[in-house]
Amino acid sequence: MADCSHNCDSCSVSGCGDRTSSSAPEKLATNAKTNIKHVVAVVSGKGGVGKSLVTSLLAARMNKEGFKVGILDADITGPSIAQTFGAKGILSYDSVGIVPVSTQSGIKVMSTNLVLPRDDTPVAWRGPVITGVIRQFWNETSWGDLDYLFIDMPPGTSDVFLTVFQLLPVDAIVTVSSPQDLVAMIVGKAVNLAHSMNVPVVGLVENMAYFKCPDCNHEHYVFGEPQGKKVAEHYGIPATAMLPMDPVFAKLCDEGRVEEYELGDSFDDVIAAINKAFEEGKQA
Repeated sequence: MADCSHNCDSCSVSGCGDRTSSSAPEKLATNAKTNIKHVVAVVSGKGGVGKSLVTSLLAARMNKEGFKVGILDADITGPSIAQTFGAKGILSYDSVGIVPVSTQSGIKVMSTNLVLPRDDTPVAWRGPVITGVIRQFWNETSWGDLDYLFIDMPPGTSDVFLTVFQLLPVDAIVTVSSPQDLVAMIVGKAVNLAHSMNVPVVGLVENMAYFKCPDCNHEHYVFGEPQGKKVAEHYGIPATAMLPMDPVFAKLCDEGRVEEYELGDSFDDVIAAINKAFEEGKQA
């Protein structure tokens, strides 16, 4: 149905061809060599707004604070995490399954590009195959002990979104937007779907919010006035952050050196909101 919320337990429509079992799907268990404390998904309803970059920055920031961090790249057909971190090499295996690649600073990464013969090999797989890959990345990968696993989601609210949020124990969501009105509206679709699946959205990061001139130090709003705080207030998101258009950052990503980027205090509020959500979860 066009207005389906994908939450069958709260739906009163009878005879729906998309109806699933009245009980929620069981969450996938991890393997004997994996202990993940917190799972954070980074989402947006639209591509090209910088989800992978925000995922990378959040992971690098948590890693610098001394936490054990991993990234599961759920953007199966358009992976970029491995390139951003310069993660290369042939995957190895242990008695459980796949051993993720570690970045220079020790962040563990699992991404489709790490299992392809070449970086530019196209991934033209149907939904069931993609779902199977995500399952393998979760329970057939020896993640070890992790404080945080960040999931870099593909754009939109299609099969992968439902697979991840129904089968993996996602604790919190950070959503990504850019200043345009259209993007803010599309982000709202992802936020509303997340709410219908009872996963809290704890932060909104507005990417490409401004460009700071290196000569006059003035901030120019290339894509219009920032809207992150207004959108966050509308959807009840407790924390926001703004990221500039920074050529230095783009260059480091292209060179696989994202961990070297100095973010400053831009993510302080979002990090605090993530930690607060986990603390409240423990007390519940």
